[in-house]
Formats: sequence, structure tokens, C-alpha cells
Amino acid sequence: MRFLAIGECMAEMAPTDRDGDYRLGFAGDTFNTTWYLARTASDVQLLYLTAIGDDALSQQMRSFMCESGIDDQFVQVAQGRTVGLYLISLNHGERSFSYWRGQSAAKTLADDSTKLDIAMAFADLIYFSGITLAILTPDRRDVLLNALRAARSNGKTVAFDPNLRPKLWSTETEMTDTIMQGAAVSDILLPSFEDEATWFNDADPQATAERYRAVGAKTVIVKNGADPVHYVDGEASGQIAFAPVDTVVDTTAAGDSFNAGVFGRYAAGEDIAASITYGCTLSRAVIMQRGALVPVEPASLETANYMQARSDA
Repeated sequence: MRFLAIGECMAEMAPTDRDGDYRLGFAGDTFNTTWYLARTASDVQLLYLTAIGDDALSQQMRSFMCESGIDDQFVQVAQGRTVGLYLISLNHGERSFSYWRGQSAAKTLADDSTKLDIAMAFADLIYFSGITLAILTPDRRDVLLNALRAARSNGKTVAFDPNLRPKLWSTETEMTDTIMQGAAVSDILLPSFEDEATWFNDADPQATAERYRAVGAKTVIVKNGADPVHYVDGEASGQIAFAPVDTVVDTTAAGDSFNAGVFGRYAAGEDIAASITYGCTLSRAVIMQRGALVPVEPASLETANYMQARSDA
């Protein structure tokens, strides 16, 4: 399978174990998912569509992508720009962010519709997020959504994580309306219930799934923190519970890594329940470490996933 993620990779300043110290890395929601796929799904060809600047930091980011096993052929270069930057603050494992993204080159990723069409034609599964949409101007959002709609009509599978981030939008209405437009061009939805309840007033995860199914999604997987994951997949529906984590160190990329686990198993032809279980297993391993991109051992994950699946049976 050829997997194309579309979005923004940023420079990340993550706190270390020493107070006041930070480590430079590179991360971003759709990029994080792609990076974890590279660690856990060796039979998937991974491509990333974004735009970077022409400065040294941008080149360092691009080199990191390639070293991570991600194909950069659809990375565009925007002259005179750089990449966005964010800083993570932690409070008992929960994270908050400070952003500097005014000159982010990724805002230009949908400037050329022909490049979008070429990239999507090359892919089997196309993945984007609410953040991908949020960083674009309204006219560029339309360009991206039109390209996704065309790709879907041509037989491509489109996956979308709403990833609701109100600080990136001018109004709540703009955010919720655009998110629903993104959902309407997608086959697979991966929302987080806490956000959906806050911004769409969903009463429960089932309401979230039904709302997205109503605009055409075939599969909706509703993440719900430490509570069971709810899913609707065609005519099937259900819940997947998983063992709680004793100590949460950092929830950064919890959802992104979950998505990677689901996509990896989807690519391997496994059913929805097995895919969700593996996503939970991967996410649990990630939140017990500090940072967005952390080491994971596929062999250990397989053992943990087997034990989790046995407990669910």
C-alpha cells in the first residue's frame, strides 16, 4: 500500500527531564502518524506532502523525514519561508502548546492543484487532518478538498482525523463547518470524543459516529481517552476496551500513534477490531514516554497486542 499524508511538520521544542531544558525535534499530527507507521508497518510505502522553507532548519527537517523512511518526493519548497515551531509544556502528563507558525511554509502546500492531483494519483490511502485544513486560507482549503473529492471518486481511500484545535481558526463556526466539509470527502474518520462533545455537543461516542456517517463516511473510529474506543464499520459496530496505563508520562501524539496502528493493520488486511486493538497497544507505549516521537519496539508491541487481544476476547 502507498500511504500519503498531507499536513504540516513543525520544529518541536520538547521538555527534557531537566527543568528548563528542551530538545529540538520535528513533529506534527499527520507527520507523527506517518513516522509511527514507518516504525511498525514495513510493507507500506510512506509519502508526505507538505511545504518547507529554503533555510537550514527546513533542510534539516527534510533530512529527518528521509532518514525516518518517509519518501519526500512530494515535499515542496517555498522560497523565503521557514517551518513552524511549537513548544510543549507538561502538567502531570497532559500537554499544552505554544506556537510560532506565522511564516510556516506548509501554509502553501495547496497552492498548486496539479501537484496535489499527481500526489494523490500515486497513493492508495490519503490521510489529512483538521490541522491540515486550519493552516490554509479558505480558497486553498477549497483546492485541497476538491482534490480529495476527486481522488475519492477515482477509487482512492481518504482518511481524516478532525483534530479540533480552536486556536487555529478565526471562529468556532468556521472550524465546525470546515471539519464537516473534510468529513464529507472522507471514507475513514478518526475523531476524539472529548473534542467532538465540546464543539459539536455530541451526547456520546455513538452520536459522533452517527453524525459523521450521515455525511458519507464508511468507517468511524471514535477515540475516547482511557475509555473504550467505539467504531462503526459498514454494518458492523462495537467497542474495544484496553488496559489502562499505570503512569501517563506525556500524551503528546497519543491519537497520532493510535491512527498509525489502525492504518498499519488496515494495510495488512486485518479487520477493524484487530486494527483498533493494535492502535491502542501502540498508543499506550507512546504515552509512557516523553515527546511526540519516541522509540517503539515492534516485537514488544506484538507481544503486548497479543495479550490485549486475549483480554478482550
